[in-house]
Amino acid sequence: MPSEGYTYLCRSEVLEEGVPRRFEAEGVPVTLVLAEKQVFAIHDVCSHSAVSLSEGEVAGCTVECWLHGSRFDLRTGAPLDPPATRPVPVYPVQIEDGRVYVHGVPRSRR
Repeated sequence: MPSEGYTYLCRSEVLEEGVPRRFEAEGVPVTLVLAEKQVFAIHDVCSHSAVSLSEGEVAGCTVECWLHGSRFDLRTGAPLDPPATRPVPVYPVQIEDGRVYVHGVPRSRR
């Protein structure tokens, strides 16, 4: 069982190397990416244009926004290219028994 505050998202076998996948945790969109043999969780919404990062391209430990080309570091959420200037939240990942959990996702306001 994962530590307190973790939310289950999926089985690890549904993730493919370099292919972003969108999930929802507590109503918040999260992109999971298997990159360089690690699973990363990043907020699914670009900080520049409010479009889905799960529709972007992955290269190494970065994901590129499909709309304007800003790249974000999957480890830190930091923008690496303009036009984005603000980071995107990243979430700690825990994998137990083939299940992927993320931590610290804020509850959505409905």
